[in-house]
Amino acid sequence: MKQTSSHVQFLLVLLSVLFLVPLTGCWSSHEIEEQSLGVGMAFDKAKESIVEKEFDEQGEGYAKKNLITSTYQLITPQVASSTTKQGSPEQKSYVNISETGDSAFQMVRELSVRSDTPLTAHHMKVIVISGALARSYSLEQLLDQTLRDNDYRPSCLVLISKERASNTLESKTAGEIPAFRLSGMVDNSYRTTRILPPMPLIKLESKIQSGSSFLLQNVVSANGEVKFAGAGIIKGKTQKMIGFLNEEELDGLTWITGKGKGGLVKSFDKKTGQPIVYEIESMKSHIKPHVKGNNISFDVHIESQGRLSENWVVSGNPLKNQFLQKAQKTSEKEVEHLVKNVIGKMQKKYQVDVAGFGNRLRITHPRVWRRVKENWDQTFSEVPINYDVKLTIKDYGTSGSKK
Repeated sequence: MKQTSSHVQFLLVLLSVLFLVPLTGCWSSHEIEEQSLGVGMAFDKAKESIVEKEFDEQGEGYAKKNLITSTYQLITPQVASSTTKQGSPEQKSYVNISETGDSAFQMVRELSVRSDTPLTAHHMKVIVISGALARSYSLEQLLDQTLRDNDYRPSCLVLISKERASNTLESKTAGEIPAFRLSGMVDNSYRTTRILPPMPLIKLESKIQSGSSFLLQNVVSANGEVKFAGAGIIKGKTQKMIGFLNEEELDGLTWITGKGKGGLVKSFDKKTGQPIVYEIESMKSHIKPHVKGNNISFDVHIESQGRLSENWVVSGNPLKNQFLQKAQKTSEKEVEHLVKNVIGKMQKKYQVDVAGFGNRLRITHPRVWRRVKENWDQTFSEVPINYDVKLTIKDYGTSGSKK
């Protein structure tokens, strides 16, 4: 009996030791205090495209071309600890480090010879690419290393900047981290039609592989302030940027796709010239392809419900159906103008489909799509597109004239 009891005790001790093994942590781990957390990255065209050779003290070095300047936004242990101290309101919560070269991977590794806390990209929030660089190199080239490296999260957002991309990673607000600010601004799409649906790395890779043209949200910067302003157009065949849509053109494109979550339409009363503001509560669009022989055309049906949120027409009584119908028509004409304008820009100036017409044709007429997909952008530039807009004002707020 005693022998059995001691045997059981031995087994319990053995099991306890075995259970302690997985609690010892990761043998290959690195302490957080020894890491620099990369949260933002910017790619710019180098100011001088020359061939250099960098040398160390022994005269050994490597050849490189100054083609790209990469800027990395880091949160280091030193910065994190210093910003927690009182009495330093102007202390930045981040540091930006730049490297110039011709290899994205090499530039990242060069940071290891400049700091004792090497870059880790597990928390990267946003990548901003300058328009000048995106015109010269394809996104497939620029982001090849990033897409291959599993350190970067698939949710990391990609933006484009008409100006220098590194400027978007600057801020004059104490305690603010610019990369977090940019990634957070994307969530404001429920308040405006001028913010595109997010373009994370995983979605961008599928766009690149499909060979279709698409848009990247454009961000502009000045004196530490940033603003989303239109979108950069990426041509499918080359994966290079060919131009920009301004803010109003992006408004029109959002109405065509029906992907807006909110926003407004400002129009002007024909008689008085005073503004009328329609607030979007819902939006939907249906693109319908038509195929007759070799001829392709599209009908776009746009519907929306919303409210009269602002009215400067003093003589207009929002409680009367006659005025509401007039306000609806005025707002509808403005949406029609936005849609017509962006369709003209896509078809005539840039000759690219970034609104999803080709995708609708692929779904409804797959055989026709197989025939035209190789030169779809060119075909799209010549197809007739008809559209109709129906807005319904179902609410006019809590204010109204009782005259």
